[in-house]
Amino acid sequence: MNMKWLFIMLISMLPVSELRGAIPLALGVYKMSPAEAFFWAILGNIIPVIFILWLLDPFSRFLMKHSEFCNNFFVWLFKRTRSRHSRKFKKWKSLALIVLVAIPLPMTGAWTGSIAAFIFGISYFKALGLIFLGVVIAGLIVTLASMGTLNILRV
Repeated sequence: MNMKWLFIMLISMLPVSELRGAIPLALGVYKMSPAEAFFWAILGNIIPVIFILWLLDPFSRFLMKHSEFCNNFFVWLFKRTRSRHSRKFKKWKSLALIVLVAIPLPMTGAWTGSIAAFIFGISYFKALGLIFLGVVIAGLIVTLASMGTLNILRV
């Protein structure tokens, strides 16, 4: 039984590669159709987001309650991040999260977007929807770039 779809989903779930690594692999190595590669990569990329958004808050609260070091770390992290980026976030609001996830560059993507949504206190379902939209945009960009379609934009 051919399980290439499962491998593409698993690669998409990883925080380093996400769909940015899975789609070129699906198209180049496994010779999947663009639609098939896009579908399995999107699905794989969004699965961890569901759990990260759901578990990050209770997990961090547990750690803060039971560890002074963790409490100090999270207080520092929230204060530092919110003070450095809150103006940008307030200005761009939901678009900021979508763009953070959609831009296919290192240190961006669904995992980073999930952490940002948690830090800025975006509600679960709103964050999930915004991150999903960003993942779809990133998937389109990576799929088109992997197919060479975006080469026509070069001058």
